[in-house]
Amino acid sequence: MEEKVFSLGEETEQIEFKKSTGELKEAVISMAAILNKHQSGKLYFGVKNNGTVVGQEINDTTLRTISQAIGNHLRPTVYPDIKKQRYGDRTVVLVEFSGTRQPYLAYNIPRIRVADEDLVMEQPVYEEMLRKRDSVSYSWESQKSKYGIADIDQNVFKSYLKKARKVGRISFENEEPVEVMTKLGLSDDGQLLNAGAALFVDCGINELQMAKFASDERLTFTDIRRFTGSILDLADKAVQYIIDAMDWRVEFDGSLERKEIPEVPVDAAREAVINAFAHRLIESGQSVEVAIYRSFMEIYSPGRFPDGVTPEMFIREIRKPIRRNPLITRTLYYSKDMESFATGLKRIQDACDEAGCKVEYYGDEYGFTVRFYRHCGEGWGADVGANGSVPKGPKAQNEPLDEPLEMKIKRILAARPKTTYSELEDKFQISRSTVKRVIKSMVDKGDIERKGGKRYGYWDVKDY
Repeated sequence: MEEKVFSLGEETEQIEFKKSTGELKEAVISMAAILNKHQSGKLYFGVKNNGTVVGQEINDTTLRTISQAIGNHLRPTVYPDIKKQRYGDRTVVLVEFSGTRQPYLAYNIPRIRVADEDLVMEQPVYEEMLRKRDSVSYSWESQKSKYGIADIDQNVFKSYLKKARKVGRISFENEEPVEVMTKLGLSDDGQLLNAGAALFVDCGINELQMAKFASDERLTFTDIRRFTGSILDLADKAVQYIIDAMDWRVEFDGSLERKEIPEVPVDAAREAVINAFAHRLIESGQSVEVAIYRSFMEIYSPGRFPDGVTPEMFIREIRKPIRRNPLITRTLYYSKDMESFATGLKRIQDACDEAGCKVEYYGDEYGFTVRFYRHCGEGWGADVGANGSVPKGPKAQNEPLDEPLEMKIKRILAARPKTTYSELEDKFQISRSTVKRVIKSMVDKGDIERKGGKRYGYWDVKDY
């Protein structure tokens, strides 16, 4: 029986074919070029240039390798959908991607799609794209959405307006949504901007994922939920989920009413949630996540922390705010759901210090996480010093932002003394020479010492 031949047609300015993942670097370059021209596209592995499906061997490692190449070499970060597809007895990989943060660079070079070619972008075009990306008027939240005034969730809108008036930051006499949205700068000719839709429309722009896990690892979950909706509605759902998941300690102070104390300050959790929604990279399409573990709870926001600064700078210093979504943060300021003076992290830290709750901040290329440690009634509080210092808790699963490479390696070696050079290379995506240089420096300073032979030896970490 003659084998059926499948064809996916011809390559276009938004569709690219690669015969195998052996052309992975070229594929990432094509993604950048397509994003710069059309903001979205499709990429196939296992398909010839003429569209003929040849397939390739695919396993979980294949998909992970593709994801890592895109994550490591395409900037700004995108979050593609990577999946397997079958055509007869042949399997291909389909990568669907989108992004509106042009210019995109692949391997540090900007390119643009012309027909089925990926050409190096001319300098004036690159500079113009940069100006547009950095301009509020060209940002995602300032563009018109597909939603109109009639799509506004009236319950959310009325609740917001009532709160903003109560705190004295809005004094509009007219309560008509069309009037309010215009004055807030969230609409244009009756059409909501993306910021307005994100704030007030029950739609798929925002997604919230929440889960409870049986241990401190993402192995067995006891509850999982997913919602879409407006920022204000989802923020309320997230805070309530945290409140319901927490343990509460009961104290009696001599009055008739008992005093219930949460293991994590509710105000700090609320601040972390609203900041996660307000400062996230919305156009990435990624969810805000709330994860409840046995010993801690995390609130994750997609979109890396601003370059050149750390959370500690905003906690310990007076700094100007860095707003990813200024229209959204300004609107939430009017209702006092958040402040616009770069004080959110400081308020979280102050509330936790006062309550004796340990809190940490972590980030990577993809997002930013606030972790609250749970004390289940026994508390960190007894050991919190006057300066807000706290004892060491469970080791974090992520690395603190901007932590020196030596400290990252030291933490790994303390937890796993038999860690090899190869494992450190894979963990931090660095060269063997870099690993050896850092290890030698740590040995010379007396931070670590090699015990035993090369094959069966281990690292002795000092003062950790």
